[in-house]
Amino acid sequence: MARRYDCSDATDRATGLREAASAVRRGELVVLPTDTVYGIGADAFSAEAVGDLLEAKGRGRGMPSPVLVGSPNTLHGLVTDFSEQAWELVDAFWPGALTLVAKHQPSLTWDLGETRGTVAVRMPLHPVAIELLTDFGPMAVSSANLTGHPSPQDCDAAQEMLGDSVSVYLDGGPTPAAVPSSIVDVTGKIPVLLRAGAISAEELRKVVPELEVAN
Repeated sequence: MARRYDCSDATDRATGLREAASAVRRGELVVLPTDTVYGIGADAFSAEAVGDLLEAKGRGRGMPSPVLVGSPNTLHGLVTDFSEQAWELVDAFWPGALTLVAKHQPSLTWDLGETRGTVAVRMPLHPVAIELLTDFGPMAVSSANLTGHPSPQDCDAAQEMLGDSVSVYLDGGPTPAAVPSSIVDVTGKIPVLLRAGAISAEELRKVVPELEVAN
């Protein structure tokens, strides 16, 4: 039976965050608020848990899960060949609605799906998410919806779709916007905008003027 915690209440929030971290350590799924939409999260280093996440969404391995982190410093253990331009984007837009696709450390024993040696990573601008990520560590987090359905902006919508496939729901109230994060590929010499979202190409070019936009 799924448990739900009201993060507007200090006591419920503390209990919920503790229970969510414990659930993720057990290989279970949790739903958490972010600054874009609600996400469904799992231990990024548990192939079984990530598989359960993809199954709960009805999503194939060809659409691997992004990873959320609680601090930019976490990147040092996750990615390699991270360019100066990539760090400039992190400095300018993290925490926030910018996802960066980078080469992951070859030594990492994780299975996020068919990533071809890359990882899509983001630090969300939401206190509940950051607190959970700081406590637990990097998590595989995808939008908390069934594939093909709208991404949820509140906990009710997420729970209606995902039900008891999730152990803990952290209710942080409505999210600020349904606009997804912008995605920039930083695996090459020139950053490439793969998906325009909350941060426009014009804003990104103020930091990396040579940014290209994928066709």
